[in-house]
Amino acid sequence: QLQLVESGGGLVQPGGSLRLSCAASGVNLNYYPIAWFRQAPGKERELVSCISNDNVYTYYADSMKGRFTISRDNAKRTVHLQMNNLKPEDTAGYYCAAPKSFIVGTMCQDYNYNYWGQGTQVTVSS
Repeated sequence: QLQLVESGGGLVQPGGSLRLSCAASGVNLNYYPIAWFRQAPGKERELVSCISNDNVYTYYADSMKGRFTISRDNAKRTVHLQMNNLKPEDTAGYYCAAPKSFIVGTMCQDYNYNYWGQGTQVTVSS
């Protein structure tokens, strides 16, 4: 059973940076694309970024392009989300997620994500 645990959230001033981490256990991470989602109070959950299982392809939502960078280390079973130039509108709970299985030819943003971590809170405020 795949388990995901996020860390690295916190309170940061506008323009600051945070690095989120997602630690996976229970399976070989090499077979799973990983995504970061976020959800703010009263808003729908949105896909922030995702990365293919082989670290070749990445996806970013438009508002994150140029500010966020996703990366993974399959040997260490971790996926990171480096967030720079943070804005108050980035305030949300951030969750990493994985699908049930790898599907050849499917882009990471097109998966249904079934395994979720407990989330880590990011608050951007002065």
